[in-house]
Amino acid sequence: MKWMRERDALIAQTMAFVQSVTGKKPEGLEASAAETPVAPVAATAFVPNIEALLADKSVTSEAVASETPKPAQIARPDIQITHPERKGDFPSEIRDRVANFRAHQERFSREREAYCSDTMAKVHASLQEDGRRPGK
Repeated sequence: MKWMRERDALIAQTMAFVQSVTGKKPEGLEASAAETPVAPVAATAFVPNIEALLADKSVTSEAVASETPKPAQIARPDIQITHPERKGDFPSEIRDRVANFRAHQERFSREREAYCSDTMAKVHASLQEDGRRPGK
């Protein structure tokens, strides 16, 4: 995974920078680095030689900066972020949706009443053909 390699490279650069500024290893990263297994980094990713940096006490921030890749060298993923169209008037949109929902429910109610009326008319018609009257 590319992001893991980039993360590992950033951690290595940060540790080298902290050591060059303070002259010692960062305390917070020592324990977490020892406990967290790090995936091996491919040869294409930039990773400074940490062992050489740790052995060489004369490492300066300029030396670390000269080894860091330029922004043009860093591969960036082609990600396009698209935002859904946003309407500025949310209350009116909510009112419109509620009105549409109510109209839909009223249409269902009318259709249900019409179906019931038609069905009952058919029942009454079939009962009258048989000579029976409803209710008796």
